[in-house]
Amino acid sequence: MKRSFLLLLPLLIAGNSFGQAWTKQYDYVDDCICGLAKVSKNNKFGYVNAKGELKVPLIYDEAMSFNEGRAPVRLDTKWGYLDSTGKVVIEPMFDEAGSFRDSLAPVRKNGHFGYIDYSYKVVIPFQYEMARGFSEGLAPVANSKGLWGYIDRKGHMALNYKYNFADLFTEGKARVMLNGNMIMIDKKGNEVKE
Repeated sequence: MKRSFLLLLPLLIAGNSFGQAWTKQYDYVDDCICGLAKVSKNNKFGYVNAKGELKVPLIYDEAMSFNEGRAPVRLDTKWGYLDSTGKVVIEPMFDEAGSFRDSLAPVRKNGHFGYIDYSYKVVIPFQYEMARGFSEGLAPVANSKGLWGYIDRKGHMALNYKYNFADLFTEGKARVMLNGNMIMIDKKGNEVKE
């Protein structure tokens, strides 16, 4: 039995690598998410399906992986979005764009960040110096003084600007920097143990 397995092992390895031979034509191949994988060649990005068939041409200058069925892509200096079929759903128009999380995505235009929803409408106005994605209903945002706080999905301040750094919430806790010290806080801003 062991000898039979050892004889079959090279065939299994060869069969597995043959199925992925298409990956060798790219400089980079990401995981397949939402049925498409980000690929790059010669500093241009596109997307392929699980079989390696090119579904989105290698025309983008930068691209991100799919999250919640959408992927930010950059053409020249502007960002837009593709849906999970590879169709352009919002033409490149933003100075920066982040992934959708909790059905909202941070985007920057004219020097400030705001948030768009799945219909690509601005639902939280462009008013933040920096912004990150939502997680567990809250998103870290920074003001013009470089201080971070958290907003809720309606754009209301949930935790006031006072942090030097703020990370996403995971399991009800987020890492922040306060007065030069990294600490963990809960959603009410109370320090908690890691």
